[in-house]
Amino acid sequence: MNDAHLDPARKHDFVFLIEAVDSNPNGDPDNGGIPRTDPITGQGLITDVAIKRKIRNTIALINSIENKPGYEIYVEAGTALNAQHERAYADTATDKQSAQAWMCTTFFDVRMFGAVMSTGKRDKRAGRVQGPVQIGFARSIDPVTPFDIGITRVTPTKQEDVDAWNNSQDGEDGKRKGKETEMGSKHVVPYGLYKGTGHFSAPLATKTGVTSDDLAAFWRAFTLMFEHDRAAARTGLALRGLYVFTHDDAFGRAPAHTLFERVAVKPRGDASARSFTDYGTIDVQDTGLPPGLTLTTLISAAPTLG
Repeated sequence: MNDAHLDPARKHDFVFLIEAVDSNPNGDPDNGGIPRTDPITGQGLITDVAIKRKIRNTIALINSIENKPGYEIYVEAGTALNAQHERAYADTATDKQSAQAWMCTTFFDVRMFGAVMSTGKRDKRAGRVQGPVQIGFARSIDPVTPFDIGITRVTPTKQEDVDAWNNSQDGEDGKRKGKETEMGSKHVVPYGLYKGTGHFSAPLATKTGVTSDDLAAFWRAFTLMFEHDRAAARTGLALRGLYVFTHDDAFGRAPAHTLFERVAVKPRGDASARSFTDYGTIDVQDTGLPPGLTLTTLISAAPTLG
């Protein structure tokens, strides 16, 4: 196979770089949606769940047009997980083992990421699948500076607020009843460059039935995941680098952490960066790889210096 990174019989370790410009790469719902940070170092964080959500959404978007069997999404908004398990039994499954096989065949994210499918009716469960793809948190190279930007909407939500404003006069306190506008906010970081890592286990891929087409779909979705996920606070997210280290066997020829160190970004030591070029040249050591390793660059982080 010429494209080594598409071979499900080999171990793959990958590094990616995500850029955030005046955007919120991953808000914390327990903290008012503010971009996640390490409270000690001030570095920004993007969770694995956020990244996998974008990959799932991209796969679903592509498959809504291409409509290929086996590329449905298990963890999907608006669909109860137990209902997905029951579909397996309504089709061909007769026990937990056959239901699990059906789930792996039907759902891309079960096949790739795994799933805990032990909920629902006792006779309609599909057990637990350990997925071959695992993605870690992405951490910014330097500290980031999250801040809150106040915004004003020219109309309130409720009609009664509009009517009260239009039909009232200033009271003794100088204020009118009702509302003319409503305030809101956006949480962003002015700039952050995040580095993340991931792994693909060939032995686990054999158990879930991953194919080379699945890997091709995964890398395609990874490279496109920000292109069709734009929102008011996510217009400046971009994948700036994606590097895949492929071993020549299923179990690997070198520890993953030694490979990840081959993609290095020199920290600035503060939160002053405001563009990708502020980091200069990204150091990618693609020569002198350990025996049995190849490096495939899917997205190249090579800024043009002015």
